[in-house]
Amino acid sequence: MSKLITTLTILLIVQSVAIAKYPIVDTGQDRCYNTDSEIAFPKVGEQFFGQDGQYEGNRASYRDNGDGTVTDLVTGLMWQKSPNLRSKVTFRQAVSNAKRLKLAGYSDWRLPSIKELYSLIDFRGYSNRTVASSKPYLNTKYFDFSFGQQNRGERLIDAQYWSATEYVGATMGGNPTVFGVNFADGRIKGYPKSVPRRGEHRMYVRYVRANSSYGQNDFQDNGDGTITDKATGLTWMKGDSQRPMSWMDALAYAEKLKFAGHDDWRLPNAKELQSIVNYSKAPDAKNEEDRGPAINSVFDVTNPESYFWTSTTHLEHRTSRQAVYICFGQGMGYMFGQRMNVHGAGAQRSDPKTGNPRDYPYGRGPQGDDIRIYNYVRCVRAGKAKLKLTGPPVVKRGSGSHFVQRLDRNGDGKVSRREFDGPPFHFDVLDKNKDGYLQANEAPPPPRRWFR
Repeated sequence: MSKLITTLTILLIVQSVAIAKYPIVDTGQDRCYNTDSEIAFPKVGEQFFGQDGQYEGNRASYRDNGDGTVTDLVTGLMWQKSPNLRSKVTFRQAVSNAKRLKLAGYSDWRLPSIKELYSLIDFRGYSNRTVASSKPYLNTKYFDFSFGQQNRGERLIDAQYWSATEYVGATMGGNPTVFGVNFADGRIKGYPKSVPRRGEHRMYVRYVRANSSYGQNDFQDNGDGTITDKATGLTWMKGDSQRPMSWMDALAYAEKLKFAGHDDWRLPNAKELQSIVNYSKAPDAKNEEDRGPAINSVFDVTNPESYFWTSTTHLEHRTSRQAVYICFGQGMGYMFGQRMNVHGAGAQRSDPKTGNPRDYPYGRGPQGDDIRIYNYVRCVRAGKAKLKLTGPPVVKRGSGSHFVQRLDRNGDGKVSRREFDGPPFHFDVLDKNKDGYLQANEAPPPPRRWFR
């Protein structure tokens, strides 16, 4: 009898592993936003219903192994806990160093693919002007992290990590390019292997091992206008919305959709949508057979140069005015007096949720990112996502809770001396119970406003 039970247990484990060979880790976003600020969870039929914060999938779960490694309990990937944060490396070095790395008794470490690396991103992060007022898009309870070294002339957001995924096209007018993830500003882009007159480009690297099948899709055409990825468990519209729309309209479109006998369609979150990017294709691919939008040919695409909305808000500069999109066409921007492919097909950036694209004739940001505002939609259903109708209390600006949320970079619900962005003696005054932390009830009052 015991042998039978053991055998059944093994079969169940094997079956579960087979089903979940590419589980999508949730973005971590657990609050809701309109085009300007945090809001209470919208009800069915209300504006902004159906966004990322209302759906929870596979919640991120990690185990610190105590040997310099961290295991992702959702994906089965094992990560290097502490990369070399004192020195960035070239892409060549990133590849070669993996072959020499021996850590925790393992020698099969590899440079992660862009899908493996993106599994770590946490969209509760935000970038701002200072380290103290920024929060990495990474769980720093388990993974060591550093913002850009400003004392060396770097920007705060210069915290990019190499992946092993090379772009099949070229950026910046012809640069060989590799995709990477920026855990300081929450984006994917293509980075040149070398920069003219500056030599080979240098970035951070974090190695991975185990579950080498992670990120590999297994698409099945259901013959009813839907595509199921058996690797992730998600079912997708085979076609798209056929027209671009604003973020609010994209949410409404998904929630009202009744298609292929189902009415539980939703706008995918950032990680779900990125899971179907095909990084072996691009409209500007060097090889003709690889040219086309960065998506498997089993899908229909209205515009091969299209950007697609996700349900995920991008909290850049602690505002909620932008939402995440994925480029399935070239990641365009305005640089050197001309519009060009800056980021590569398969990049993840963010657009204003509302506005007029004509207000941005030369894009926005240091690389002149295209501002489209009206993007396409490809809806998704099934998977592990569960709808939540209520959420945490809304954190109002200027409140004690807002103070803690703004400065709490490690997510422990309090502000340490290291996280505090004011003078040290102010911390000592505010810390009434002298426990070395500031809670919401110890927060300073909001700045006083004077009116004439």
